[in-house]
Amino acid sequence: MNLDNCNALITGASAGIGREFARQLAPRARSIVLVARRDQRLNELRDSLLGSNAQLSIHVRIADLSDQSQIDQMIRWLEESEVKVDLLINNAGLGDVGPFATSDPRRNEQMILVNVLVLTSLTRKLLPQMIAENRGAILNVSSSAGFLPIPEFSVYAATKAYVTSFSEALRSELRGTGVTVTALCPGPVHTEFQEIAQRTGGKQDSAPEFVYVSVEKVVREALAAVEADRPLVIPGFFMKLGMFLVRITPMPILRFGSRFSAKRG
Repeated sequence: MNLDNCNALITGASAGIGREFARQLAPRARSIVLVARRDQRLNELRDSLLGSNAQLSIHVRIADLSDQSQIDQMIRWLEESEVKVDLLINNAGLGDVGPFATSDPRRNEQMILVNVLVLTSLTRKLLPQMIAENRGAILNVSSSAGFLPIPEFSVYAATKAYVTSFSEALRSELRGTGVTVTALCPGPVHTEFQEIAQRTGGKQDSAPEFVYVSVEKVVREALAAVEADRPLVIPGFFMKLGMFLVRITPMPILRFGSRFSAKRG
């Protein structure tokens, strides 16, 4: 799909990867719907985007996607508005780091709601229109954490495994419809996501700096993957190599390595 003159909807657009998606799409898109819970940030982003493309149509939707009632309100707005979306970027996500036994039950529910239910519901809402137009692309922001169970990331990694699996299955279903699906599976990226996911007094992220990829590169490679109709993108050489090795390694070996890591921690 050529992204020129696309009509995009981006969840989690107020910061990090979502904001960068908006910035890189602004010079090319016809319209962008920005969805997030922080209105000041979204309004500042809207003003910035209009500075790069005065003809761009921007809709700002303030919604806390961890609240089911606000999800329902946004779905109703999509039903009632005349905004057509042919590029859906399911970027919103929540994380949590620490032992599951001491996790906040409400936080676990919010992670499942935002990472799984919102993504699934928005895709279901917008997909029939894309199929009818014979044009569309869905970019689901998953994570390299979804390729294997990760101690102290148990719920987060499980939700991202869902996102990757769902994306692959849906892509197969949509073959020949003109609608494509791509899963973005980044490794560590310097955004505020890690700070929000970190529990008070919890362990700091110990990933080596060389595996980090800039948010600009993550988004640039993701959009290129959409236009090239690629099913999966893992930005960064070291993460590509590492995830290739993980995916060909038998699970018993991964389990052994996981126990060893837990003991060291």
